[in-house]
Amino acid sequence: MAEFSNGALHTVEANGILLAYRVAGDPARPPMVLLHGLGDDGREWRTVLPALAEGYRVYALDLRGHGRSGHPGHYSFELMRDDVIGFLDVLGIERCVLIGHSMGAVVATLVAQTAAHRLTHLVLEDATPPRPGDLERPPLDAPDAPTPYDFAVVNAIRAQLGNPDPAWWDGTAAVKVPTLIVGGAHSSIPQSLLAATADRMPDATLVTIAAGHYVHQEQPAEFLAAVDGFLAARAVS
Repeated sequence: MAEFSNGALHTVEANGILLAYRVAGDPARPPMVLLHGLGDDGREWRTVLPALAEGYRVYALDLRGHGRSGHPGHYSFELMRDDVIGFLDVLGIERCVLIGHSMGAVVATLVAQTAAHRLTHLVLEDATPPRPGDLERPPLDAPDAPTPYDFAVVNAIRAQLGNPDPAWWDGTAAVKVPTLIVGGAHSSIPQSLLAATADRMPDATLVTIAAGHYVHQEQPAEFLAAVDGFLAARAVS
């Protein structure tokens, strides 16, 4: 275990790979799991993790191919979804608040579609599952310098975003978990997609904040206010 300003680092074996995560907050508090975006890791949440940990036991996961988690060479949204569910199983987390940013938001939505009973609330930051034809994500050339993540994950995920499984979008209409969608008003992500997702989900609220794609980093106070207000309004008794 190593100490970080944004949580203590731990590792577990789940779904056949090593998963690293940072944890902060009183173990007696309700659990919250954070899923980062493509090319990042659990440290992405450092601007908001201390505040979130005041009310929750917060787990910031490194998804496969990222950070200190395993780099197995096989990547997809479905594998990451199964990793998250396996992570909850290994740690004995029966239900949690699940927050995902960008790639992590798509993963979080797939978790909600597959295992809604494991979630109390869902927060999607500036991404939702795309509809076929929504996004163009051509492959990228590998950089000359080494990356802190497995570059193979980049084009695997981009390929799925450009040609998504139609079941992802179809499944949003069945997600009954209370959901907050946080959009960045100045993001390159089509905000119309976020609005359409909120309209399809039975219990979703859309909040737009004057920020780019990294809302929680660019406007942490506004992001926290939106999340805190949502969780307080939809408190689980």
